[in-house]
Amino acid sequence: MNQAVTGVASQSAAIRHVEIDRPWSWLKAGWRDLVAAPIVSLSYGFVFTLIGFLLTAGLFAIDLYYLILPMTGGFLIIGPLAAVGLYEISRRRALGEKTTFAEAIFAWRRNTTQIALVGIALMLMLMFWGRFATIIFMLYFGVGNVPSIDNLIVETFLTPSSLPFLFIGIVVGGVMAAATFAIAAVSIPMLLDRPQANVIDAIVTSIRAVLQNPKAMALWALLIVLFVGAGLATLYIGLIVALPLIGHATWHAYTDLVQHTGAPSGGPAA
Repeated sequence: MNQAVTGVASQSAAIRHVEIDRPWSWLKAGWRDLVAAPIVSLSYGFVFTLIGFLLTAGLFAIDLYYLILPMTGGFLIIGPLAAVGLYEISRRRALGEKTTFAEAIFAWRRNTTQIALVGIALMLMLMFWGRFATIIFMLYFGVGNVPSIDNLIVETFLTPSSLPFLFIGIVVGGVMAAATFAIAAVSIPMLLDRPQANVIDAIVTSIRAVLQNPKAMALWALLIVLFVGAGLATLYIGLIVALPLIGHATWHAYTDLVQHTGAPSGGPAA
């Protein structure tokens, strides 16, 4: 498949153009990584799934169950940072190396400061989303008027009066999701792969990768939402597999989209 280099950024990064169906190859390559390292990959997925369970149980325990839906949306915001260990598994496998669970968990040490800066940006976006969701929910329902857990879904999504609430939430959430995707699509894998890279170079490269491959990246974003959504819909159980699959596939998206000029790196096999 022809892939033309379309630009050069600092750190000698160049962006390839890929066909619209390329994300399916990333998923296939991600699945191969998962199958090659099932214990570490699924253990990684289990840990973050367990965290989701505990957060949900905590919100129920303090009667903040109405924040569960916004919190699940937060998976998409913080996911690129949480998956850094999965990128490391795929990176090492490409080099013919195996990865222990401890090495995956501490993979961020390869470029601690720069990865942490991206993490701070994502955490700020997550905090903004959580605050916004709380404010708009309270403005709509009113303090002390929160629907019961039995009526929450109906009153939030299935009544005509909820349409303005849903519209605002979808618009703001969509803008935040698009911004997060553009910033984090390949930035963290790049920082992991290239310890000499800095956060600005990585974010600019990520945004360029999205803008120069709008159709392929739109499909990739949709697939991420569908896989994570399916995992959430199974009471988080499906995330044990979905998170490692998307994490590994994201590494292959990075290697397919971004290269060093003068030293092209091939993407996943189609």
